[in-house]
Formats: sequence, C-alpha cells, structure tokens
Amino acid sequence: MAQLFGLARLGRDAEVRFTQAGKPVATLALAFDYGKKGNGKRPSQWVDAALWGERSEALAPYLLKGQQLSVTVDDVHIETFQKNDGTQGHKLTGRVSNIEFAGSAPQQNGQNQPPAQAAPRQAAQPQQPAARQQPAPDYDSFDDDIPFADPYRGARSLLI
Repeated sequence: MAQLFGLARLGRDAEVRFTQAGKPVATLALAFDYGKKGNGKRPSQWVDAALWGERSEALAPYLLKGQQLSVTVDDVHIETFQKNDGTQGHKLTGRVSNIEFAGSAPQQNGQNQPPAQAAPRQAAQPQQPAARQQPAPDYDSFDDDIPFADPYRGARSLLI
C-alpha cells in the first residue's frame, strides 16, 4: 500500500458529506511542495484526500483554505476521471490516517476563529459550570534531576 506523508497546504476549505449509512467524510485538497525549479519556486503535487469518521466532522470548521498541515495519506493511488472537455484526467487520491495542524491558522476577515457554521453546534451544547482558575505552575520549583532526561545515566560506568 502506497503512503504519502509530509507538510501540505489546503487548497480549499474542507467539505463534509455523509454516506448513506450516515458516516461523515471530509474531502481535502492537499498541495505538497517538492523540489526546486530554475526560477526558485517550488512545484506542487495535488492530492485529493478523504478524512473519515467523527474526526472529519469535528475538524472541518478548522480545515480552511491555506491551513498548513502535517498529514499521512494511506492507500495513495491514481484515479482517472472525465474532464469537462471530454478528455480523460488523472489525479492522486488517498485516505488520511493522521493529521496535525502545523503553522498558524489562515486569517479570515482579520479574525483567527473557525467559521460561523461551528457556532450553532457550540450553542446547542449544555452549559458546563465554570472551571475554577488554577494558579500558574511555578516552573522554578521543578526538580532538574529527572531520571529519563539523561540518556547516559547508568551507562557512565561503562564509559569510564
């Protein structure tokens, strides 16, 4: 099974659809930059990827055009399709198995928030009691002698 992983940018906002069985699936247009051209610009390889399950529905409001992601795409293969002009086209497709946000969120109208469509879902959830504010930890009081911090601890006798 072919696998592709690396940093990619979203070419358009994620689009969530539902199967007949009710399972959510988000389609992502991912642009992977690679190599160098003579003019210094890097070419892009576009991949159409599907993100399945509850993750797709939960992450969709944050998967906006321009967002940089670290992704792993499994089952990468070439699909053929009919273009509008009647010719045959080819595209890389696959299934997202791992996704992490990288870089900052794209700016949308000067705001750094998910789109308005996420707001009704949050409003429909019952109100949780306010959490008590805890004081910030005092990092100076932490013990610097952590047993797993030194990879050579215990091996020093072997080096001497």
